[in-house]
Amino acid sequence: MKRAMFIINPSSGKEEAPVYKELVIEALSRMGFETELRETAKEGDATRFAADACKNEFDFVMAMGGDGTINESVAGLAEQSHKPLFSFIPLGTVNDFARALGISLDPEEAIAALETGVVKKVDIAKAGERYFMNILALGALAEATYHVTPEQKTKLGTFAYLLEGLKALTHDEETYFEIEHDQGRWEGEAKLVLAALTNSVGGFERLAPDAQPDDGLLHLYIVKNAALPAFIRMAGELVIGRLEHDPSVDVIHAKSVSVKTKEPLDCNIDGEAGFKTPFTIEVLPKHIEVLVPPEKAE
Repeated sequence: MKRAMFIINPSSGKEEAPVYKELVIEALSRMGFETELRETAKEGDATRFAADACKNEFDFVMAMGGDGTINESVAGLAEQSHKPLFSFIPLGTVNDFARALGISLDPEEAIAALETGVVKKVDIAKAGERYFMNILALGALAEATYHVTPEQKTKLGTFAYLLEGLKALTHDEETYFEIEHDQGRWEGEAKLVLAALTNSVGGFERLAPDAQPDDGLLHLYIVKNAALPAFIRMAGELVIGRLEHDPSVDVIHAKSVSVKTKEPLDCNIDGEAGFKTPFTIEVLPKHIEVLVPPEKAE
């Protein structure tokens, strides 16, 4: 019988994960899987569980939780000699990876769709010794996300990040970046640098409208001037998917990027605290196989 490891964060989604647990196990059983349940209790558990599934040659890893749980699960699969098929039920605030892959943000719909899902190979990226499947951010606006409390996320969702970003714009702080990439070099002052793998960032599904989860590219957005008037203009461009046409934004598409700053600067990886510059980001193309809705298979 095929074996599935089901990784669940019981505190995710307003602690709704236990409500959906049996529905997932039943769906996996109908798909022909014998399921081993693992529940996270601390940071890093999901990575360790997914790595165990690789080591013991499970056929499928199923994760349920917020963005952090999904990121950790993917990290456990990365660069393993045996990588099981992967899928997930999103219970986070933003759920960018689910948005990019067409996985329903309604847990019951996402569970029901498992049985008709198809396999798609998708990219992930490696920055230093960390992995991400969606976004790496640098700069004052990125650091502002650290101040969003769980209570704010519960009440306001993605709008909580926008509010903290507006507060950050009251400061004139910019950072000097040196960025080397496939096509050359960029250097100068910037307030925000985003390295995106998919079209959805922070719940906005048109930040990088041409980005595909399997195109093998990082889509780098360098915001040179984010004073309030420019920010309002860029917000409008973001909504209609034309951010790369804004005069305060430079865009680079590359397979690998090296980032240096004059002073060490913290990064944010898939919404979680990362590490300091300098570092290199590289795409691992079509690195994991994910079960997605049929319309997203191409």
